[in-house]
Amino acid sequence: MNAEKKKYLIVTAGGHGTRMGGPVPKQFLTIGEKAVLQLTMEKFLDAVPGVKVITVLPRTHIGTWKDYCLEHNFVCPQILVEGGMTRFHSVRNALEKVPEGTLVAVHDGVRPLVTRELIRKLFSIAENSPAVIPVTPVTDTLKVLERDSEGLLKPIPGASADRSVLFGAQTPQVFHSDILKKAYRSAYDTAFTDDASVVERMGVPLTYVEGERLNIKITTPEDLVLAKAVYSLPFFCSREKEVF
Repeated sequence: MNAEKKKYLIVTAGGHGTRMGGPVPKQFLTIGEKAVLQLTMEKFLDAVPGVKVITVLPRTHIGTWKDYCLEHNFVCPQILVEGGMTRFHSVRNALEKVPEGTLVAVHDGVRPLVTRELIRKLFSIAENSPAVIPVTPVTDTLKVLERDSEGLLKPIPGASADRSVLFGAQTPQVFHSDILKKAYRSAYDTAFTDDASVVERMGVPLTYVEGERLNIKITTPEDLVLAKAVYSLPFFCSREKEVF
């Protein structure tokens, strides 16, 4: 029986959060008394003791995060990496710190509602699958539209989308590190919207796993309101205190 591979986590928190509309990047906004980024990282530290953490931050906020960890007594051994021009470049920078022969999860730093159960499940499946991606089914009715010269939304004649075959990708996405590192040696392409799309370009088969509806990415003020509401729910608090 082969020994389990060592596990690494790349937390992508390199954005400035312009869509949030405030002076504080979204990863440093608080839920309760903790920053979103801390809550996110704690999920992995609890779920996978010993996981090696690599945190990607904007260059101008690396000091901010160091000060936060010190002031809030947040003890998390981690390697801090400067973010790049895009998420693709940020992950590429972080992968320089990840050795081959390991498992590496890439997770948005502003998805603090992910459960420990899902994290463990993805790492477990990844032991024998090169790329594991959590997804959730699309439930909204979809319309295929385009903007006209006046900026108004108009339907595209004959175009339709079948939601029964559409799923939304989430993070964490977990990979064999040698495969992910090789994939990220590719030239940047705007079609690379997540890590799975980079790996898929190489022809690597992806394993899809049912994700979690509440595993939202906090991008807008409304998302933050929802995340705070979920954290205040008794069922969520009790579930997160369980040891899986």
